[in-house]
Parts: sequence; structure tokens; C-alpha cells
Amino acid sequence: MRRSIIALSISLGVAFCAPIHAEGWQSDVIAVTQSQLSPNYWLAKGASAKMIMTEAQITAFNEKLIKENKYIVDPLSFQTTLSKEELTSAIHSASSIPKSPRFFTDGRQLTAKDFAKYQANLNLNKVASSNKVRFGMVVKRTALRTFPTWDRVLNSGLDQDLDRFQESGMFPGEAVAVLHQSADKKWLLVRAYNYLAWAPSEDIAFADADEIKAYREQDNFLVVTGAKVNTAYVPNDTASSEVQLDMGVRLPLLDNEQVPNLLNGQNTYASHVVQLPTRNEQGQLVIKPAMISKTADVNLGYLEYNEQNLIKQGFKFLGERYGWGHDYNGRDCTGFVGEIYKSFGLLMPRNSGQQGSSEYGQNNRFDKNTTADAKLPVVKNMAIGDLIYIPGHVMMYLGEHQGEPYVIHDVKGLGYNKGDGSFYSSALNGVSVTPLLPLRLSQETSYLDRVYNIKRIR
Repeated sequence: MRRSIIALSISLGVAFCAPIHAEGWQSDVIAVTQSQLSPNYWLAKGASAKMIMTEAQITAFNEKLIKENKYIVDPLSFQTTLSKEELTSAIHSASSIPKSPRFFTDGRQLTAKDFAKYQANLNLNKVASSNKVRFGMVVKRTALRTFPTWDRVLNSGLDQDLDRFQESGMFPGEAVAVLHQSADKKWLLVRAYNYLAWAPSEDIAFADADEIKAYREQDNFLVVTGAKVNTAYVPNDTASSEVQLDMGVRLPLLDNEQVPNLLNGQNTYASHVVQLPTRNEQGQLVIKPAMISKTADVNLGYLEYNEQNLIKQGFKFLGERYGWGHDYNGRDCTGFVGEIYKSFGLLMPRNSGQQGSSEYGQNNRFDKNTTADAKLPVVKNMAIGDLIYIPGHVMMYLGEHQGEPYVIHDVKGLGYNKGDGSFYSSALNGVSVTPLLPLRLSQETSYLDRVYNIKRIR
């Protein structure tokens, strides 16, 4: 995950003169009232319930993305064999040695010997002239890593939150093409729909591509619409007990005639019964029935794609801690918007630069010479859910307050110029609501100065 961290800065304007105290609370996040931290505040401003795209249009959108966008693939359509050159290239693409120094969490700089250890585990000497590609399914939330190791590695800033070997995350039910295995057999090089990296072997179950495809294409399915939902507790079966399912996870439902009265000793009448992917001791896919409470934040089928649901979905993550590359059991800026849009069935590339530079959707692009004033007409005509890109970061538009646009985003830094012109630096480090126009990247450079694309998903 090669993304820069944006230390977002907020500059005080006439309408944003001080933190709000009138509601009996204090915050160093300026220009945000307590009422604005509720989705109802923004829904009441006229968010539409009108469908933006039909299911057929969303399907066509995804099919076009897979066909035309170099960052998105259908893992189940991946070629079944790789030549030595192709596989070696894929391994080096996922696991290149960084050009900048890297450090362990204790501050020790990684040496050539350290990287040699990681490279040895890439298992390059086992790459044959022809290499069979296998297929699998994710059985629990898992990580995608630069190298096949859990070692946390930092850049020169030594920010403990930013593990530079952490690339992304994957979730139960996702299909992967398995290209290679590490020397210690604990890791698999996988091609997910929007990323290539190393995943723990224990979190991937092998199956034929046709079996996985049939599972994923069932018409009767449930989509997780809450930030996180768990399956029911099951005694003596950790594979299906309290499995975490994040927003956008899609699982097929068990046919009604197949649902028993009792499952694992519990009555099923108050639960949805899904087909949960699990992994047996041989590493093969085993589908098990699992219960999810009917009061859980889930939907039968994808949510309707409309403005009201965009706001509701975004606010379900409010306050969740920032997690670089889906670290900390959370997500980062692109993971945040990606999970929101997955609840409607829409796919996206993984990283902000990939999203912002891609041609899908309706794009309003600005070059480096475009002034902030020249961007304002586009900013003033944004629609709820529009995605605003600056280098290394993305935000989602919520609506206006007193003529000022506001956004919701998953962000690490906080800073702003105070009324006396001095710079205040702190942290947000989570999903936050902020105004857009006063944001600054530094004391000298405004956020709007760096906006290079505003994308509308249509």
C-alpha cells in the first residue's frame, strides 16, 4: 500500500472562529457541532431517497471496471498457469525492497541481512518453468502484507501506527487466485479483486474455481450493512463462532427448506442462516451454516444506492480508529469509502491514487495550475457521496452547512491555523466529520489547492 499520509489542516475562517462549547462539550476539532456528528443532521438537509443506479447498472459498472481498469480483476478468471518469468515478476511486484530506509518498532534500522531473510521466504527457488494457479476463498478477516511476515516495519518518521508492510485487508467470502507459497508455508501470494500481496495460509481455503463461482453467484444472499457484525457463538467450533463480518461482506443464505429448527443447539427462528466459508485441517473449503441475528445490521441483497444510504453507511464508521491498510481491525481512507460502496455492490481499486487517476465514474479533474478559486464552481455543485481526491487521501461529501461543504473521511492528522496565525497540530486518527474548504495540508498550502479530482460514481 503505497500511499502518503496527509496531515489534514484546518484554517480558521470568519464562520469558523473557535471550537464549539455551546452544547456543553469541548473539542479541538473546529467548525463541527455535536449535532453534526449525527446522520440525521445531514439527512434532514434534503438527502434524496431516489435510486442513483439500478442493480443492472451496477453490474454493468463492475463488469466494465474489471474489463478496462488495470487495478481490478476477477480472481476466478485468472490464468490457470504462470510461466517462471510471470510468477517471478508477480512476486517482485508484491515484495520489492523499499528505496527509503525502514525501521523496526524499537527504532533499529533494517539491514540488508533483514531483507535477505524476507526475500528467502519468498521461495523464489521453488518457482518452476510452469506454475499452477490455485483458487481459494477467504474464511475470516485477514491482512495482505508486502512480505510474508508479521514484522511491523516503519518509515523514518517511526510512527507506530503506520506498518509499512501492511498493504490491505480481505474479508470472508472473497475469492482469490493463489499464485505461490512462502518457504515456511505460512503465507500465500494471492491476487484479490483489487490487490496482490501475501496473506496468511490459515485464512484461505482452497477450492475449485467453479465451486467458488457457484457459491458467490447465488441469488439469495445477505449483505453486511453495519460497520461490523458477528455470527452467533458456537460452542466447540471456532471456525463458525462469532466470526467478524465487515460492511460489504456478501454471504449466500441457506435455502429456507434446508434451515433446521435447531442449529448447534440454538433455535434458528430469530436468525438469518448463512452459508459461511470455513477451512478444514487439510486447507480445503467447507461451507457451514451459521446464524446472524435478525436484528443485526444486515440487508437481504445489496442496499439501494441512493444519497440517504450513502450518509447512513458513512456514519456507521464514525469514531472508528484509523487503520493504515485495514490495520487495527479498522480501515483507512480508501478502505472507508470502499466498504461504503461495497454495501451497494460497487467495486473500486484499493488505493486513493488508483481511484483518483482511474476513468470510471464522472470525473472533474484539475491540473497543478488550476487555482482554488477556479475549483469552487465544481465544489459548490457536488452531490452527496462524491469522492474528493488529494495526493494520498480521499474524502466523501456529506452536504452543506451555511454554504460551507462538509465531508466525512477516515484520517490520521489534524492541524489548523488559529486566529493569531499560529499552527495547531493534533490528531483525528479516525473516521471524522470536518468542513472542506478550511482544510489545509500545511500552514501555507490549502487542501483545495491540492484537490486533483472530484469523482461521482455513476
